[in-house]
Amino acid sequence: MRKPDPALVVRSAVLAAVTLMGLATAACRPAASDEGAPAATPVADASTSTASPHGLDVAAIDRSVNPGDDFYKFANGAWLEKTEIPADRSTWGPSEAMTEEAARRTRELLEEAGRASPPAGSVRQQAADYYVSYMDDAGIEAAGLAPLKPILDRFAAIDSHAALSRALGEELRADVDALNNTNFRTDRLFGVWVTAALDDPATSRPYLLQGGLDLPDREYYLAASERMAGVRKEYAGHVSRTLRLAGTADPDAAAAAIVALETKIARAHATRAESLDVLKANNPWRRAEFPQKAPGLDWDAFLSGARLEQAPVIIVWHPAAVRGLSALVRSEPLASWKHWLTFHAIDRNAAVLPKAFVEERFAFHGKVLNGTPQLAERWKRGIAATSAALPEAVGQVYVARYFPPETKAQMQAMVKNLIAAFGARIDRLEWMSPATKVKARQKLATLRVGVGYPDSWVDYSRLPIVKGDAFGNRQRAERFEYERQLAKLGRPVDKGEWWMSPQTVNALNLPLQNALNFPAAILAPPYFDAAAPAATNYGAIGAIIGHEITHSFDDQGAMFDADGRLANWWTKEDLEHFRTAGGRLAAQYDAYAPFPDLHVNGKQTLSENIADVAGLATAYDGWRASLGETAAPEMAGFTGPQQFFLAYAQGWLIKWREPALRQALITDGHAPGEYRAASVRNLDAWYDAFDVIASRRLYLRPDDRVRVW
Repeated sequence: MRKPDPALVVRSAVLAAVTLMGLATAACRPAASDEGAPAATPVADASTSTASPHGLDVAAIDRSVNPGDDFYKFANGAWLEKTEIPADRSTWGPSEAMTEEAARRTRELLEEAGRASPPAGSVRQQAADYYVSYMDDAGIEAAGLAPLKPILDRFAAIDSHAALSRALGEELRADVDALNNTNFRTDRLFGVWVTAALDDPATSRPYLLQGGLDLPDREYYLAASERMAGVRKEYAGHVSRTLRLAGTADPDAAAAAIVALETKIARAHATRAESLDVLKANNPWRRAEFPQKAPGLDWDAFLSGARLEQAPVIIVWHPAAVRGLSALVRSEPLASWKHWLTFHAIDRNAAVLPKAFVEERFAFHGKVLNGTPQLAERWKRGIAATSAALPEAVGQVYVARYFPPETKAQMQAMVKNLIAAFGARIDRLEWMSPATKVKARQKLATLRVGVGYPDSWVDYSRLPIVKGDAFGNRQRAERFEYERQLAKLGRPVDKGEWWMSPQTVNALNLPLQNALNFPAAILAPPYFDAAAPAATNYGAIGAIIGHEITHSFDDQGAMFDADGRLANWWTKEDLEHFRTAGGRLAAQYDAYAPFPDLHVNGKQTLSENIADVAGLATAYDGWRASLGETAAPEMAGFTGPQQFFLAYAQGWLIKWREPALRQALITDGHAPGEYRAASVRNLDAWYDAFDVIASRRLYLRPDDRVRVW
């Protein structure tokens, strides 16, 4: 999953305004090349035809490019040439435009609710008052650092190892998600995630993940390149300036201590690729074992502060990192940890502090890390913050206005058709044994699909939202979400729980629940348009649905059975074949290099790449099945199969600022959009649709086309 632009939102338990669309792109550099000028494209010249306003963006297509040489540029080149990234964005494309539209709609809804004075305690009151409080610049400026002072005073009073351990525990929040959103990043010492146990899907357990870094990944601290050294220098300056604004004595020395401490934390961290290996993550530790397995922290004080003292078992996702970080709590000076706590409390809350803190945070997180020139308007940040704090309160208001029952019914029918198409693909697999096929079909048959919004909503009635208290509202919302997650412990697992808000442009697979979520906001043009040809709907939203179905059977999802239990349901021979195919796909993506010094990590992106290839094939099968005996109509001179594949490539359309693309290559589990569009290379039907011959750069010999499912 792609994270939101840090210029727009703050980190929270639920990430608002995220997008499914994987990241796009510099020029594609396939291994093979074709000398000479591109040949004429094997499609009709539609210069005299009238394109429908629904379906393909015909104006985006660059007909001077041969689709067999650069399909992404063929589908999107004219758009890429003429489009500028908005100044307040690090990326721009259809999904970003949809996110902006969802934000605009949400703003109207919340402002309308605020004018109507809804009943106290209603979701409309809570969402409207959270938003209007965030928008109160004058009130926030007048309050200064006073709302933060009790937190800073508490850190200043830390005078022992036990007090430090308790404070570190008190700071924990439910702000990571290892499997659904694959979000491993938290600036707190550890991240907490509460969901079904890996080996017991009926029981909720807390998971403990590595944390403690402000920069996006360990590589930012440890890589020897000149570029990364420059980022580290900028970071030290940012830390110093933030502390100076808060009145810290000798902020340069404090900043140096913080950066040195985080560098040691980074050395203890697992890599992103290692974090994705679920087979290494199932490490249930009993509470009494922590002092022996990870000495350093005062674990009694820490777990009490984190309100985890009653959890009999905690699953440690990153055991080596937990040991390393625990040791650092004992070995590093108390003063360094107090500076570290102080800086992070200021930095993560900058959005609800005076303007100087907002601008300082953006100068580093927005400009340096993402290359974004301009801070987003306050209302955009306010909508993102409100959706992050009250995701399902905002969601209830959103779907009531913008997600009609007809759309839900249409999407449910398409999902049903695509599940059947994936089942047919399982049946046709020649390499899979009958025993493994039975298990795969069982898993597919029990797949739970949520469309638009959850069946039951989060109850926010116990969360006080106070108009005019932006800082307090943020703290209470974070605490509420943490307590809500902890309350799941000891209770039956809710298999229908959603992990994404309805107003989010994204989609999710939930391995431990054997479920899918398709939020309302992504089920709209250009991904789904009831008036568009079936070919473009299946190539766009159909491929996304197929992608999420396939996640249940990718290199990670295939490790979970029909009940959501981490269990091997494969024969030895079938698993070896599956892993060999995955290895070939990883090698294919390793060859994609947006920059001379940085390429796509095929292992890190393997789950998403498997889902792209098999999801696209599933969508194609589903579309063909939907036609029955009828022929697909042409559109703007393109045949039905051409429309399907063009819609897919246009779905990954995006422009990047270089720092943001570099960050994504290091931290994201998705390949950039240009290379996701290149999934077509593995489908025979694409070659037939565009008459792609062996001399073309994207051509793969039939034996080299990866067919995982």
